[in-house]
Amino acid sequence: MKAVILAAGVSRRLYPLTYNTPKCLIELGGKSILNHQLDSLIESGINDVTFIVGYQREVIIKHVETHYPSLDSHFIINHHYFETNTAYSLNLCEKAIVDNQFILMNGDVLYPNELLSRLVSSPYETLLAVEVKSCGREEVKVIEGDRQQIVAIGKDLIEENCLGEFIGVAKLSKSFSNALFKSLDALIKAGGKSDYFEAAIHPILSNEKVYFENVSDLPCIEIDFIEDLEKAKKLVNSDWFK
Repeated sequence: MKAVILAAGVSRRLYPLTYNTPKCLIELGGKSILNHQLDSLIESGINDVTFIVGYQREVIIKHVETHYPSLDSHFIINHHYFETNTAYSLNLCEKAIVDNQFILMNGDVLYPNELLSRLVSSPYETLLAVEVKSCGREEVKVIEGDRQQIVAIGKDLIEENCLGEFIGVAKLSKSFSNALFKSLDALIKAGGKSDYFEAAIHPILSNEKVYFENVSDLPCIEIDFIEDLEKAKKLVNSDWFK
């Protein structure tokens, strides 16, 4: 199994902290967010990792090559990182990933090893990590159908109808990845370069079965704002990270 980490963004919402440091290299509990993620991937037996980089890319590449020299790492550059979003970034790695099952994650998610272990060992081939909770406008939300299946995903869903938040870590099957890249291509050609990749998932949910793993019992957070970072500093002290 392969992995893709999306780490091209500028992270304006964390300025001035991210003026000179990419968000994925912010340290929590003595190591960077990216190190937490890579250590989890390696523990789950995943050593083939594709990084989509843009902002401060030289810093990220050097960090990975220095700290993880034995990792089978590949770097794809999003040169348009200022004006694009994760849909555009993910689409750039189609040739490297299509026809493969892979783990997909945003480069700003803190989670313990247990989360990835659950995704990898699950019998479901396409699975999103979801925190079941009441959501606001900012979160990427999901709506649950029958038998743990997801029937809708996006930021603009009616909040009262939503199960919770997709936290930005997923396991995607070979069949789903092929459908996803077709949907991403259509989205971008239609002008969706600044969309999140979840906008390409929603249209294919009627044809591809996507399930969710409830990770509400785990200390997980996607870090977008300063308040998220402060919460992450507390979560990383959990026994789950020891």
